[in-house]
Amino acid sequence: MADSLMEQTAGALQEEWGITAPDVISEEAIMQKLEERVFNLMQQGSDAFYSLMYRLDISEKKLNIVIGSEDAPRRIARLIFDRQLQKAKSRMEHRQTLDDWDSEEYRF
Repeated sequence: MADSLMEQTAGALQEEWGITAPDVISEEAIMQKLEERVFNLMQQGSDAFYSLMYRLDISEKKLNIVIGSEDAPRRIARLIFDRQLQKAKSRMEHRQTLDDWDSEEYRF
């Protein structure tokens, strides 16, 4: 399940952020790519960056706390990664619940 969860998270980040997934998917590798992308977006201007933050449902309160820090790209990358991981976990749990409801036991 952990590998599947990491693959889903990497896939979502690749789709949303345009980062290329490394050959070996690991949290560290994904975080490095994501941090680079965040840094580049922050350099380009805030409109595209904040639009993506909104679409990913990153907490504005958490974002405001880290945005002015020296290591902001790394900390924002962590917020993004954690949010995508949370979404992947939720999808997996809901998929299991739906599969359970589809079992013979619950059919009328």
